[in-house]
Amino acid sequence: MSGDFAPTNLTNHFLIAMPGLQDQLFCRSVVYVCEHNERGALGLMINKPCEIDMRRLFQKVDLPLHREDLTDAPVFQGGPVQTERGFVLHEHIAADADKPTEPLYASTLTIPGGLEMTTSKDVLEALASGAGPRKVLVSLGYAAWGEGQLESELSDNSWLTVAASNSIIFDTPVAQRYDKALRLLGFESWMLSPDAGHA
Repeated sequence: MSGDFAPTNLTNHFLIAMPGLQDQLFCRSVVYVCEHNERGALGLMINKPCEIDMRRLFQKVDLPLHREDLTDAPVFQGGPVQTERGFVLHEHIAADADKPTEPLYASTLTIPGGLEMTTSKDVLEALASGAGPRKVLVSLGYAAWGEGQLESELSDNSWLTVAASNSIIFDTPVAQRYDKALRLLGFESWMLSPDAGHA
């Protein structure tokens, strides 16, 4: 790892933007970290809806959507990288009862903690048919940090970190996700100073 940063694995954690983080995209964002290792980190913002909903997204990829619970659900801005590509965060579904850890879909990252991120179209086809994972969050694009970059931003007090909560990802209204994530740390947003390092 570059620099003097102690190795930290924030996989299956939330990054909560501090008030001093004024970047237009990441301001007041909550990022779910799907992968974090010595090469860098990858995550999805879970509280920044796009202008399209799931019904419209499925129309764009020429699939019907036979999941009434999802038709009006928002599609999220996952981050600034590969914004034309879909990333599906969902609960684990085993491909085979005899191999419970094997993912069901072709291109899936298994995240310690029980979630998976799938980028192959087969998960959308499953949802279109009325099946697929029950709890799902679909984003366009993702957030990425190179080697040591996230550690550097953490040392600059750009982010707070806390173990992720699936109920915030899937069950909490979008407008409440930032505040609910902060409450996992015992904070309210009014308690945070925009000056770096003074929470």
